[in-house]
Amino acid sequence: MKYPKEYLDEIKLRLKVSQVVGKIVQLKKRGKEFVGLSPFKNEKSPSFTVSDEKEFYHCFSTGEHGNIFDFLMKTQSIGFGEAVKSLAVEAGMQPHRFSNYDEKKEKIFKIYKEIFKEYSKFFCAELFNKKNIEALNYLNNRGLNQKNIEEFNLGYVPWENSFYQNLKKNFSEEEINSTGLYYKHDKIGKFIDRFNSRIIFPVNNLAGDTIAFGGRIIKNGKLAKYINSPETEYYKKGRMLFNLDKAKSMRSETNEVIVVEGYMDVVSLYSSGIKNVISNSGTALTEQQINLVWKFYSNPILCLDGDQSGQNASMRIAEKLLPLINENNKIFFLNLPNDEDPDDYIKKNGKEKFLELINKKIIIQSYIWNFYLRKIDKNDPFAISKFEKEIKKICISIQDQTLRKYILEDYLLKIKELTPIQNTNKKFVPYQQYKKNYDAKILNETKNIHKKNDKFSKKQLKEFSILFIILNYQSVGFKKIKELSNLIFSEKNEKLKIKILNYLSEGIEDQKLTNKVNVEFEALITDINNNSNIKMILQEKKDEEILEIFDELLNEIKDIENQKKIDTLESKLMNNLDENSYSELISLKNQLNRD
Repeated sequence: MKYPKEYLDEIKLRLKVSQVVGKIVQLKKRGKEFVGLSPFKNEKSPSFTVSDEKEFYHCFSTGEHGNIFDFLMKTQSIGFGEAVKSLAVEAGMQPHRFSNYDEKKEKIFKIYKEIFKEYSKFFCAELFNKKNIEALNYLNNRGLNQKNIEEFNLGYVPWENSFYQNLKKNFSEEEINSTGLYYKHDKIGKFIDRFNSRIIFPVNNLAGDTIAFGGRIIKNGKLAKYINSPETEYYKKGRMLFNLDKAKSMRSETNEVIVVEGYMDVVSLYSSGIKNVISNSGTALTEQQINLVWKFYSNPILCLDGDQSGQNASMRIAEKLLPLINENNKIFFLNLPNDEDPDDYIKKNGKEKFLELINKKIIIQSYIWNFYLRKIDKNDPFAISKFEKEIKKICISIQDQTLRKYILEDYLLKIKELTPIQNTNKKFVPYQQYKKNYDAKILNETKNIHKKNDKFSKKQLKEFSILFIILNYQSVGFKKIKELSNLIFSEKNEKLKIKILNYLSEGIEDQKLTNKVNVEFEALITDINNNSNIKMILQEKKDEEILEIFDELLNEIKDIENQKKIDTLESKLMNNLDENSYSELISLKNQLNRD
């Protein structure tokens, strides 16, 4: 039984020819290709060539030629089935299980592609029909000539056409309707062309087969400007990228690809000579799509519209995709000026200016930082505090532990520049109204505290702050007895916490409570007073403000504990993927990312 084409294509997509051949033949890069000594013949001068772009190898001395499956079959003397199984394992894929359904699905897909092929051919011709001159003029006015139109197989679907009847001569109603090209009108009971009165943009899979369309209205009105084919068994919007079938041929020349928002943006840039351009297909960019991009290009550049909605969309995508980046696969962003889209910009400024603009791209973590920084009042310590927490939460989502550490360090250094007490070399505008000698006193006191703090962990210092509050603001501690009971502090701090909570529960408070704990915990309380800077923050605060600070401290301790558990679980999962541990990890991350 034949393997489904999609399964074989996925293996070829995941494995480069040079990657498979390189395990047997020592290859050297030469231009776009690789060369080496033939595995089929003893030779002193290399005559064996590998092309990742064209997905084949060729031996000039023997004439042997083929793809990764052929190579394994010929070098290891195995059958096609064994070659597929071996390469599937290498590609990290499950072995294919054959069924009658697979054979049936392959036949259905063949019919599906035939219908799209006939539909596309017919309506491409309709675009040049004199009756539809308005559609052709629209594309010409957008700067496209006949060569551009034919390169993308653009077409036009006139309002009144009988192509459904033409299709019925060769295909059943069920087969036609499975494509989503037509829908049944409830009132008249007839099948209506989904793309009526629209320019159509064929959406192809990686093999170049048309499996869906995007449609653009040519007249302004109540109808949506763009529509897309509905999802079918063979077309999933979140997994498809418009023009990747053409753009992937550029991967040997660059590791960058420009990701734009609309079909016309792609066509316009491509027609201007920028071939490494693609767009998402009717959805915000998904994880599946970015992983597909990374198989061809390591540095995608998201170039969305320059208006506010485009910037907001960019930010949503950045936060969603940041967890996936690593040292080999990055993401860059570029917002166009003056509310323009890529199509507008390149028509107005030309290819060279557009490429100059691309050089100003911003890497994802800097893009996120800049976006949040623009929103805060740098003179408001509360806004800076909230900003720091938000930026840390975003950073913690990065799955690559080493990269996460260095990006977090970069963020913390930048935050330090916004924080006067932590950065003594920089004047901080909001505090200039205070006398210089008072500033110096505060800063020196803070520096001394930081020096003493070095011997305590971050969690212990947070615990010191909480213990300071419940010792000196006992009414707050009394209100939080239940929450404090559920938290486990480090050993010595835990004993003091339990003792204070017991006294508060028994109604012992004020100076009497302070005297009792001082007898047993004098050294620890001295450490708390000397190493906690919370007392400066609490000066002249009202009870409700102290409660709010107290709640923040409780949450920060919970976050530290959760992060510790997350690190442990991630290390465990790297060695052994366990479903229960994975579920616990997701649950902890959700807690950590709470609002």
